[in-house]
Amino acid sequence: VAVTTSYTNPREDFEINALGTFNVMEAVRLHSPESFVLYASTNKVYGGMESVPVEMTPHGYRFRDLPSGVPETQPLDFHSPYGCSKGVADQYTIDYARIYDLHTCAFRQSCIYGTRQFGIEDQGWVAWFSIAALLERPITLYGDGWQTRDVLDVRDLARAYEAAWHSRDRISGQAFNIGGGPVNTLCLRDLLRFLEEELAITLSPLSGQSRPGDQPVFICDVSKAAEQLGWTPEISVDAGVRHLIRWVRDNRDLFGWLRQ
Repeated sequence: VAVTTSYTNPREDFEINALGTFNVMEAVRLHSPESFVLYASTNKVYGGMESVPVEMTPHGYRFRDLPSGVPETQPLDFHSPYGCSKGVADQYTIDYARIYDLHTCAFRQSCIYGTRQFGIEDQGWVAWFSIAALLERPITLYGDGWQTRDVLDVRDLARAYEAAWHSRDRISGQAFNIGGGPVNTLCLRDLLRFLEEELAITLSPLSGQSRPGDQPVFICDVSKAAEQLGWTPEISVDAGVRHLIRWVRDNRDLFGWLRQ
């Protein structure tokens, strides 16, 4: 589930993401061709997008010439073992609809966060920062801390899955960017500031070197999902993170492993 772990164990990453998805597609093709397969892909299939100009703002990086974010027409460019394994699965999902007339769809998901997410340093950074801030665990900023993503509350993601199910006959064989879009962007430093204000604390993050495959910015264009699924994000970043904070506070007993 993370770029970092795919670097340390690329075979396991491949077997779970690429081969695992292929096995699912074959099982559906051979035994349940009426089923609908919705694949949880990733924005990492677009790679580093080095040719797309990026500029700095007071609230992190942004694409200079893509005000609506990255569209599905952006060329694929798999980076990292994780990007490759997820990208392979993404393409198998789409092709099985074309070749075998199955009902399949790929959601190229941006940063998903929400309750019941046990974020760690390698995966789930919005949840991890929130959990660590509440439980007084050390937080490390890898790179300059201005990395920016569009973030999406998992409740909005669930709505997108439901919308895809209801439109499955019409959208089969397609990929959709699913994320917070340009109105729900967040950089690492702004999340820390928000947590400081909400929790009335001072955070002193440690510094770490940039990690492989960490794009300075990714913001997805969600207009295709709006047009074909009738779906747009409804939960703002502030409201979503506050909801997450309340859940962590109410469920501190679930995080005993962090105190060991």
